[in-house]
Amino acid sequence: MINYILKDENAVYHECGFSCDNVLFIKLGSEAFFITDPRYTVEAKESVKNAEVIEAPRDLYIEAKKILKKSSVKKIFFDPKNFTVADFEKLKKTVGVTFKASPNFSQKKRIIKSQEEIELLKIAAKLGSEAFDRYAKYLQNCGAKKSEQYINFEAVRELSSNGKYDLSFHPITAVGENAAKPHAYAGEKLLEVDELLLVDAGLKYKRFCSDRTRTAQFTSKLNFEKVQKFKNLKMQKIYDTVLKAQEASIKAVKPGVKANEIDKVGRDVIEKAGFGEFFVHSTGHGVGLDIHELPVISKKSSMVIEENMVFTIEPGIYLPNEFGVRIEDTIRVTGDGVEIL
Repeated sequence: MINYILKDENAVYHECGFSCDNVLFIKLGSEAFFITDPRYTVEAKESVKNAEVIEAPRDLYIEAKKILKKSSVKKIFFDPKNFTVADFEKLKKTVGVTFKASPNFSQKKRIIKSQEEIELLKIAAKLGSEAFDRYAKYLQNCGAKKSEQYINFEAVRELSSNGKYDLSFHPITAVGENAAKPHAYAGEKLLEVDELLLVDAGLKYKRFCSDRTRTAQFTSKLNFEKVQKFKNLKMQKIYDTVLKAQEASIKAVKPGVKANEIDKVGRDVIEKAGFGEFFVHSTGHGVGLDIHELPVISKKSSMVIEENMVFTIEPGIYLPNEFGVRIEDTIRVTGDGVEIL
């Protein structure tokens, strides 16, 4: 059995069904230990599954070292992305234990989603889609001449259902030329009739994320369907190109293909249309407990796609100082293709 130590909240949650912002989780063969401080021990003892809860009144690492010293373990894996240099300095002083760095350790373990996880991701996606529909109705009635900052606030309200759900990430609400910035910050630009609007947002259901991007022309009949009409012919051309790229990429997904092959299919569509230099990010990323997980769907990734991986397909074209278009869906890999969540 592999022995390992975890610190990341979602990594720990995946192991035992509970986590908090101050925890160490140690797995040694058939034994598991959830170490936290007195603020969380009551809830941890109620919620943690298949692990012993240990209260550390001072320093979690003191308790962790006690456990490791008592064991006969000689090697233990950890994710160097989740531990600071100071954390690691505390750990490596443990006598007789070799720490083996394994980047993305937990994400690799959970890259293939279970049926239960897929169902939770489906619910998150459905709730996210419903929130997009409510948000569209708000914008139809009240969005005109509101600032990006204001409509961003309303996006948070709709996505969270007035605080019922946590968000996968802070929404992106980009108007006009600001949509040419893939991760634009909301500013003071006003939303005008016939302006291009890009919305990228998601919510969490039982910690599992949804993720979706839509680009549309703002009118009193605004919707976030994938078929969109623009008065501006250049916008229409860019939009249709991105949609074609997304559809081609989705069609290319099936078990056995490599991530970079999926990326190339959509990227080729955009390059053939003459906009290759303006597609500045990868085609997609895994979605689960984290909003960005494995696999990465990029031209650099040779990872082989397997059934029940869940990831986004989100090509985009971004014309500086003009506008940008991105279309994103989260998909599950099936036995012979995809299911759009």
